[in-house]
Amino acid sequence: MKHNTQQREAILKCLKSARGPLSPREILEAAGRAVPGLGVATVYRNLKLLVREGLATEIVLPGQGSRYEISGLAHHHHFQCRDCRMVFCLKGCSKGIASLAPAGFILEEHEIVLYGRCAECSHG
Repeated sequence: MKHNTQQREAILKCLKSARGPLSPREILEAAGRAVPGLGVATVYRNLKLLVREGLATEIVLPGQGSRYEISGLAHHHHFQCRDCRMVFCLKGCSKGIASLAPAGFILEEHEIVLYGRCAECSHG
């Protein structure tokens, strides 16, 4: 039981320190440094549990598998680098987004993903 707590804490720490939502593989790589022998099945199992408990949020980008970020972040959007594939959180939201909906429609929620090259990749 204690070992499972170490694994979960390492995954949570990884999510808290991330600059954006991480794939399970990215989490495995980062959390695995703190918990040698951490397996991909354990990462998936713990992510499912963390989402169910409201500690993590699942993010699905169009055409990709799930990514995860810590819960409780203010409303935000994402930027994905086309070169390194990293995903970064963007603070805030464009004002007037509801005005893009057709007349008579009611906007209930939205997601915006920007694509391009991150600062590190664009200087290479």
